[in-house]
Amino acid sequence: METTKLSSKGQVIIPKHIRESHHWDTGLELQVIEFAGGILLKPNAPFEKTNLSDVAGCLQYTGPRKSDEDIQKVMKQAAKKAWRDRN
Repeated sequence: METTKLSSKGQVIIPKHIRESHHWDTGLELQVIEFAGGILLKPNAPFEKTNLSDVAGCLQYTGPRKSDEDIQKVMKQAAKKAWRDRN
């Protein structure tokens, strides 16, 4: 368990290895959620919550239908690339 101090301005330093493991960069907005045992810091969602019906109209694809196999192949390629590029 790590400890940190609260500054006179109410600031808390989150240890570097924790920020890096969560990919938290300078300027990230965090929600401060209070509960009985203390507080929870949680990154703000980058986008507002929406329903599929609110955004589905913007998905105007006019090409040929993709097969499930084509979609799986592309997803595997993307996952492999993300794994290689993670650092």
